[in-house]
This record gives sequence, structure tokens and C-alpha cells, in this order.
Amino acid sequence: MTNRISQGAVALGAGAVFGIGLSLSGMLDPARVQGFLDVFGAWDPSLAFVLGGAVAVAMIGMTLMRRMVRPMLDTVFHLPTATKIDVRLVIGSAIFGVGWGLAGLCPGPALSALSLGLMPVVAFVVAMVIGMVVHDRLAQGRSA
Repeated sequence: MTNRISQGAVALGAGAVFGIGLSLSGMLDPARVQGFLDVFGAWDPSLAFVLGGAVAVAMIGMTLMRRMVRPMLDTVFHLPTATKIDVRLVIGSAIFGVGWGLAGLCPGPALSALSLGLMPVVAFVVAMVIGMVVHDRLAQGRSA
């Protein structure tokens, strides 16, 4: 029971730090994100530093993880097992990228931006959740 509480507390703390970082970096502003993605127009390169920082933190985390026998609050690391690049992955990535470019939001920043109470963000999150549910239902139908 204590381990589950510890896991929840660490997850909550990590999520809070992530959300604060997204807010401080400007990732909650769809116009700023769209400006970063508009490489052939009025490109705003400032989010490149956010991307670079995220990659650096991930590299450090992966290096530390590889040196550990097991995680501190679990028995095993829960890593993805799929390594195949298939049509579903490419199509899903394209849909994600187009949606990110059009809306200026992706799932993490969208959830953090809910705290702003803006209706376009709420609509985006509702559409995102509906899309996830529809996908899961279709995936269940395929495997059955």
C-alpha cells in the first residue's frame, strides 16, 4: 500500500513539474507552437530550446535507467516492446502532426492548458478523449 502511495505521489509531483515547465516554456500558447511549426513563414525558433532541453533530460534519464537494475518504486521498467515501424504508426504520426499543427496543442500541453479555462482547449481535450475512446473500441474489435 505504501509503495502505491509513493508511486502516486511521485507521479503527481512529476506531472506538476511537467505542467509548470510547459507553462513557463510557452507550450500552452497555441499561437507560439504554430509559429514554431511554421518553418516557411514567420518562424519562431524559441521552442527549439524547449525541444533541446527535453531531449537532454530524456537522454540523461535513459542513461540512468540503463544503469539501474530496477526502478526505485516498482519491480520492472515498463518499456514499449513494439519496435516495428508499420503503416498504422506512420498514419497515426501524420494525424498527430497535422492535428498539432492545426490546433497548436498536443496532449500534454492541452491537459495543462485546461487550467486556463479556455473553451477551445476544453473542446480540444474533449475531441482528444473521444478520439482515444473510438480508437480503443476499434482496436478491441480488431483483436477479437
